[in-house]
Amino acid sequence: QVHLVESGGGLVQPGGSLRLSCAASGFTFSDSWMWWVRQAPGKGLEMISKISSGGDTIYYAQSVEGRFTSSRDNAKNTLYLQMNSLKSEDTAVYYCAKGKFTYYDYRGQGTQVSVSS
Repeated sequence: QVHLVESGGGLVQPGGSLRLSCAASGFTFSDSWMWWVRQAPGKGLEMISKISSGGDTIYYAQSVEGRFTSSRDNAKNTLYLQMNSLKSEDTAVYYCAKGKFTYYDYRGQGTQVSVSS
């Protein structure tokens, strides 16, 4: 049974940083592309990053390029998202998801990130 459990969310001031983690189990993590997606209040899901199975290829949405960094530790079955220079518009529920390059097929329950002074 697939499990993806996000952690590390919280309340942070504009300009601050947070590091999200996603613990994976129930599938072959090292074979999967992993995604970070988010949903801001009243908006749809937005892909913000996807990382190849080996971690050598990473894509970012333009909205987070240069501020967010995705990484993974296949030995620990864990995905990370380092978020710097946070803005109020980054406020959202953040989900990790597993899948392929072109789609994801399962996502976790999410962690709330709130950026406010």
